[in-house]
Amino acid sequence: MRVFNRNRCLRQLAAITSITLVAGCGVLSSGSTDNEGPIVVGTTSAPSTLDPAASWDGSWELFRNIYQTLLSYPNGAVTPQPDAARMCAFSDDSNVTYRCELRPNLKFSDGDRLDAQAVKHSIDRIKKIAVPGGPAGLLGSLDRVQVRGEREIVFHLNKPDATFPFVLATPALSIVDPDDYPADAVRKDGGVVGSGPYSLQSYEEGERAELVRNDHYDGFARRKNHAVTIRYFPDSAKMVEALRDKEIDVTFRGLAASDVVELQGHDTQKGIQLLEGAGTEIRYLVFNPKDPWANKPAVRKAIAQVVDRSAIAHKVYRDTVEPLYSMVPAGLTGHTTGFFDDYGEPSPSKARKILQDADITEPVPLTLWYTTDRYGSETAPEFRELKRQLEDSGLFRVTLRSRPWKTYEAGYRKGEYPVFGRGWFPDFPDAENFIAPFVGDQNALGTPYPAPRITDSLLPSSRRESDRGAVVKEFEEAQQILVDDARLLPLWQGKQYVAASDDISGGERALDPSTIMTMWELHRKTSW
Repeated sequence: MRVFNRNRCLRQLAAITSITLVAGCGVLSSGSTDNEGPIVVGTTSAPSTLDPAASWDGSWELFRNIYQTLLSYPNGAVTPQPDAARMCAFSDDSNVTYRCELRPNLKFSDGDRLDAQAVKHSIDRIKKIAVPGGPAGLLGSLDRVQVRGEREIVFHLNKPDATFPFVLATPALSIVDPDDYPADAVRKDGGVVGSGPYSLQSYEEGERAELVRNDHYDGFARRKNHAVTIRYFPDSAKMVEALRDKEIDVTFRGLAASDVVELQGHDTQKGIQLLEGAGTEIRYLVFNPKDPWANKPAVRKAIAQVVDRSAIAHKVYRDTVEPLYSMVPAGLTGHTTGFFDDYGEPSPSKARKILQDADITEPVPLTLWYTTDRYGSETAPEFRELKRQLEDSGLFRVTLRSRPWKTYEAGYRKGEYPVFGRGWFPDFPDAENFIAPFVGDQNALGTPYPAPRITDSLLPSSRRESDRGAVVKEFEEAQQILVDDARLLPLWQGKQYVAASDDISGGERALDPSTIMTMWELHRKTSW
């Protein structure tokens, strides 16, 4: 029986999961009593749904804490480890049969039994409901789920897939109670029955989620607090103001660059600590092949030659992000710097030659689209900077357009935008998750991108190998194909920032390898 193991090839990933204390007090002894009140966490990323079968987005932040998955990430782990499962492993040498055995006597938060049939129900309904833009796309390699007795689940794959354990560890694969979640429809009453470390005591959409300890939980998490309240803010400024006013204890997800810089400079002397760490969030441009200009390789390559990522990182994001020259971010095994290797420093003169060689001699008209309410307050300034760079080259005439996320997402899935901006938070920490979702006729972007060498050869080959360090060459070749095509243009890679009151500990331990906050690590200091 071959156990999934890739520790050897993920030494670099430790940088992603380690958070450095920039300023503030060190971690002291911990403890929590019921009379201290809940830890209050602020974020700008509110859930879009409470049903895992409908979510492939920031809703996972909440799901990780109120639902349970077969596998997950204990503190310090960079590969999935058992949570609801007692053990999981591939039972064959070709990575097509994956077996899990549940912990004994598991229960949901309402006391109902959690058994193998509940796991099968939870996963089967994702594929059956197939919500547009939902997580069914993660299960492309799954053929069927088999139950053996009350505690054994066998996953039969339709092709080798060594990344399947990572899929099982995503909050999309959360286990739900069959009595409360229909097999063929999304749950619509706003209720939640899970088996995670916390139960959802109350929820106000767009406002707050109140979490309390789930007494039936049995998994690896060791809760260091008795309750957590998550408050959802419309922007970073209001969130930071609440932190300063001691209305919240911790901020995560959505700190604007200006607020990060201010916190670095001043508030660390005023009872607030700022924690900084590497991250795998990325931003990139997508070129729509349906557009007559964006469909031209010379136009895409000329844009790649002009864009100054360092200027965006410095002028717009004030060095709270890093320039990115590949779709696979730094810190993951297989990362390259292909766009820098091929294009070097920004050069309008080189871009002009690219266009002239393609008989394009007049300024190219382009419309760049971005969303107004998804990726933070710097998005609009970022696109104004892109417009400035492209137009200052004398090679492009740029129009900027924007929409709120709900209509924006619908628009790009319909192919309405010539060039548009997207962000990506990883489903799991593997180079594949920064390549596979964006290629093929059916991809996460709504713009078909046939890349047969990647989809038919390189990715299938990489999925046969459990040791992910052994498939670096496949990932490097796939990234070079993306560079050659220039259908996707990486811009920057984010860092992770957590701001917290000085009496809070655990923020440096609270981010898993997918940069999701595990609320159970947060606690109040008991001594100074």
